[in-house]
Amino acid sequence: MKNIDDLVDSASDLAQRGLSKGEIADELNVSRETASWLVERSGTGTEPETSDDGGPHDIHVDWSAVGRDSNRLYHAGAAMADLLSKKGDDVDLTIGIEKAGAPLATTVARELETDLGTYAPTKHQWDDDESETTDGSFSRNFAQIRDRDCYVVDDTITSGKTMGETIDAIHEQGGNPVACVVLADKRGVGDIRGVPVYSLLQVIRVGSDGDS
Repeated sequence: MKNIDDLVDSASDLAQRGLSKGEIADELNVSRETASWLVERSGTGTEPETSDDGGPHDIHVDWSAVGRDSNRLYHAGAAMADLLSKKGDDVDLTIGIEKAGAPLATTVARELETDLGTYAPTKHQWDDDESETTDGSFSRNFAQIRDRDCYVVDDTITSGKTMGETIDAIHEQGGNPVACVVLADKRGVGDIRGVPVYSLLQVIRVGSDGDS
């Protein structure tokens, strides 16, 4: 995607296909506020949350050149696994955050010889009325937590809310999240909920609104 109009068109298409704003945010690798703004710009939504200058402050990360090619995706996942390779001695489970984190977690799990689990976060159900959303969930089709040490894998960190939710959900299942890894960290965080975060790329915004 080369400009804002491409993002607006994509948001419109996804909204017309019935995706929630949370799912649109996930698909476009933007914040929920940005997703809401893009849908409104496309004429298919209601009034979004915006910043004082009329638009949200965000950075779009387009990693489709990696995602659409299985060979590139494997090597990206292998690099993420390398970042985790010396973090924890007894980790035998990798949790991928759906949707985009799951294929990356598959490679990480293979490289580090762990079981594979997936977590569907609450944001996928978010639209205009957050009171109607339900909790996230672990897929029963994959490995379960069962009090195990684990890694957490996603594609990007925008606000850190989804990663934090996943860490909390793992703790609720009796698990111990040892480390998190993402392709790109838009916040430059060192840890979330006390769990270290590693990334292949850190995106730092430099401007009047600060460094994040």
